[in-house]
Amino acid sequence: MGGLLVINGWVRRFILLSTVGTLFLYYYYTFGFGGEQRRLQSDVQMAALQPLKTLVIKPLAKHTSTVIFMHGLGDTGDGWEAVATMLSPDFPGTKWVLPHAPVIPITCNGGFRMPGWYDIVEFGDINREEDESGMLKSVRSINELLTAEVDAGIESKNIVLGGFSQGAVMALLTALTGERKVAGIISMSGYLPLRNKMKAMMSDHARKLPIFWGHGTQDPVVQFKWGKMSVDFLKDQLKVENLVFKSYPMGHSAVPEEIDDVKGWLSERLPSQ
Repeated sequence: MGGLLVINGWVRRFILLSTVGTLFLYYYYTFGFGGEQRRLQSDVQMAALQPLKTLVIKPLAKHTSTVIFMHGLGDTGDGWEAVATMLSPDFPGTKWVLPHAPVIPITCNGGFRMPGWYDIVEFGDINREEDESGMLKSVRSINELLTAEVDAGIESKNIVLGGFSQGAVMALLTALTGERKVAGIISMSGYLPLRNKMKAMMSDHARKLPIFWGHGTQDPVVQFKWGKMSVDFLKDQLKVENLVFKSYPMGHSAVPEEIDDVKGWLSERLPSQ
């Protein structure tokens, strides 16, 4: 019991540091605190698709399932290592794949280069212009990770796609439009992208995909109303049948209660250990 309390205490500290780091990145890149801007050259922008680098938490027992979890803007897969490591003993047969987004220029941040799954033109408007080509490029990269797991013998029905913020957007887009039916989607502080095209892009099985959606009521980056609007769109317009929506009194972050809810949701989706 004492060990469990120590672990939970460590995770609470990790999540607090993640919150501070997220807000720092948001204001740093949005308002330009930090000096001269650096822009990516056009020839780099046109570079060929490269395989994603990943941080992998190996299963503690025979490999029977995989969680592929994408980080948010300005972060790396390392930012979620502590959470994956904490959850790993509860899912000993699960491999955790934490990919690192490529470093790209972000328009709304003055062209600063940072890890990102796609460009963002401006904060503060869910109806803003979307970087569809960048999103679809990342979808292809994430699908390569999914294919690698299937080729290794893990059925897609035992693979969960998840993410935080931009990573949640990518998990939604990849799973809802993919040809393989995965075990489910975890969306933490995300929003539904390409809403005007999603009905035409959705796979036949997408409406039956289980989705866990957690969102902070005080989120200043991906506002709570955007998350709620996305959930309502999924249910009402796209007829998604199995979506769990949870709200938490937090900002653009994750809290222990949400991690516990994710653990409970995963326990119903992944093979029994």
